[in-house]
Amino acid sequence: MKDETPARAKSPEPQPEPLLDTSRDSDEPAFSWLTPGSGSNAASDSNGTSGSSPAPASAAPVPSTADGSAAPAATAGTKGTGSAGDEQAKPRVPEGAGRPETRADRKAAEAAADPDGGGSSPVFREPLATSALQVRPPEEEVERRNAQRESAANAKPVAPRVIQVLLAIFFPVILLILAVRAVTSPLFLWVEYNRPGFPGDGYGFSTDDRMTYGSYAVDYLSNWSGPRYLGDLVHRGGEKLFKDGEVSHMADVKLVILSTFGAGVLLLLLGLIAVLYLRKRSTGGVRRGLFAGSLVTLVLILGLGTLAFLGWQQFFTEFHRIFFADGTWTFSMDDTLIRLFPGQFWIDAGMVIAALVLLTSLLTLILTWPTRRRRGLVKDEPAPAAGQE
Repeated sequence: MKDETPARAKSPEPQPEPLLDTSRDSDEPAFSWLTPGSGSNAASDSNGTSGSSPAPASAAPVPSTADGSAAPAATAGTKGTGSAGDEQAKPRVPEGAGRPETRADRKAAEAAADPDGGGSSPVFREPLATSALQVRPPEEEVERRNAQRESAANAKPVAPRVIQVLLAIFFPVILLILAVRAVTSPLFLWVEYNRPGFPGDGYGFSTDDRMTYGSYAVDYLSNWSGPRYLGDLVHRGGEKLFKDGEVSHMADVKLVILSTFGAGVLLLLLGLIAVLYLRKRSTGGVRRGLFAGSLVTLVLILGLGTLAFLGWQQFFTEFHRIFFADGTWTFSMDDTLIRLFPGQFWIDAGMVIAALVLLTSLLTLILTWPTRRRRGLVKDEPAPAAGQE
């Protein structure tokens, strides 16, 4: 009697993990845990079982027939058909020959297997174009480069400093020339002749005569006329107003005055160029240059004023000896130049020049004083938020 009990279906044996051929993989160790080790396969490592024996690499799943009986498996010596035959035809990695675990070991193995450099992964064996960037120089070289970089970052350009020094030098000279120009004007002449206490002329010049003849002399210093401008002037009686020696001295004075004014115009233009340059290239450079110039001006004007106060006559004489030859600037008391410009006139002119330069330099010193705010050390405080006192 045929047993009607259906045959118990055999549970399929666990399929082994296919062997992974990692010979053409990259050197990155991200999936090194997939590489089978010696004496164990991938399935046993993933399941954590150590007692079971590994299945052979050529084992294939056993098919079952309709009645549940197992079909005969192909032996290792016979050729399989289809995919089974292809799987058996592939070369097998012998057991126990695992892949190197570290990157250095794998690279050494690849180099030993392909010493000529014609292997399957030449990308990682060839030096990259930027490989030199990964080499760190010695610590001494690093410190030297850092020191040079910091020195270059902290160093200030030389040109702005030179311009500041030039501006500081130009400033007192420009102030002095402008003060001299203010004195050599008909306005100062009128103030002097009409101020109380100014000495009168003992030879007959009235205030109007002095103003008329003195204006000719002052105008001659700043115009382009020749010596005849003064040499052709005559008294009411028909005599020459200025002698030849006086006309010659006024010509010398005119040369000095025009040269001084020309130098002043040139220095003024250079000073304006320096100011424009420093405004663009050096923050606070104009202020520092003018501050230094005002200090230099104060020192000079106080020194010259002290010398003039201690000995005016000596100071006046030495001043004339610098610009004029001896014997060309001394005249008698009845000469027209002495009657128009007595000694008190030159004392007043020197005091006005010193006062103008001193006041201007003091004002500049106050306006350019290096306070914390002007130096940029005080930051603007943030405005309080709404609702806060």
